[in-house]
Amino acid sequence: MVKVSIIGAGSWGTALASVLSHNGHEVTIWSVIEEEITMLEEKREHVTKLPGVKLAESIQFTTNLASAIEGRDLLVLAVPSVFTRSTAKDMQPFVKEGQLIVNVAKGIEEKTLMVLSDIVEEEIPQARVAVLSGPSHAEEVGRRLPTTCVAGAKTRETAEFVQNVFMNDVFRVYTSPDMIGIELGGALKNVIALAAGMADGLGYGDNTKAALITRGITEIGRLALAMGAKYETISGLTGIGDLIVTCASRHSRNRKAGMLIGQGKTMEEATEEVQMVVEGIYSAKAAMGLSEKYQVPMPIIEQVNLVLFHDKPVGEAVQELMLRDRKSEHEQSKWD
Repeated sequence: MVKVSIIGAGSWGTALASVLSHNGHEVTIWSVIEEEITMLEEKREHVTKLPGVKLAESIQFTTNLASAIEGRDLLVLAVPSVFTRSTAKDMQPFVKEGQLIVNVAKGIEEKTLMVLSDIVEEEIPQARVAVLSGPSHAEEVGRRLPTTCVAGAKTRETAEFVQNVFMNDVFRVYTSPDMIGIELGGALKNVIALAAGMADGLGYGDNTKAALITRGITEIGRLALAMGAKYETISGLTGIGDLIVTCASRHSRNRKAGMLIGQGKTMEEATEEVQMVVEGIYSAKAAMGLSEKYQVPMPIIEQVNLVLFHDKPVGEAVQELMLRDRKSEHEQSKWD
């Protein structure tokens, strides 16, 4: 048995708490929101973010960050990406040397262009930091539908520890040393999913969706390689796998927000209707910043930024993508 605290009581944190409790671990969920903790204690269910998923009686709840951290073998950092740095800063005084933190959020910080694990390492230098990511909607994980993820860490020992803690008969976990590839795939697919949702909102079909997924993974892969990631990571679960599920699923908040924008709503109206953090909106500007920094062309992500932040009509953005200069699909392929 491992003592685990989930730092963040959103849908993903709650679903992972259910996984870990089912695995026989001692689980505590922390939230800064007192009303949320009261609801979880009384209902044993997150009635707004993960309805229908009942939590075991053994799971504990707290608003006390120090008590959630002290004496824990593993901390799962599950707050939205925009709160990763501030939460890590608050956690720092209570984290012991070598204590393991697994980041499960997906995003890139807009100002610094840092992935989330790097932020955690910067704010909590005494911690060991790992990541867990993959095509894993909380709604399905909470219902114990078969799901696969990847645990990334700097050492095999740490990755395999995370694998062993989380893995069970319906939650399969692989390991990888490519933390940057895992994080880039998880963050950037949310921006492409916004584009896929916009296409759905315009009434486009499966051909368009397939094009966005395929060319989207090309953009993500080019940037990932430029930043030192492995292409096999981007072609695996945390790249193409996560991109497919986020672009196609009814559970995807990024796809839903994009669909609402495609139907004519503003970015603000769309996010208000989704009623959850739309990570792709926060990652879009950062993705563009990385594109410029590493001189990697990312035309889909560029058009998403123009729609989100410069009031470009979605239909015009699609037309511009379709009418770009003629190209070969794979620049490295040569004629005989």
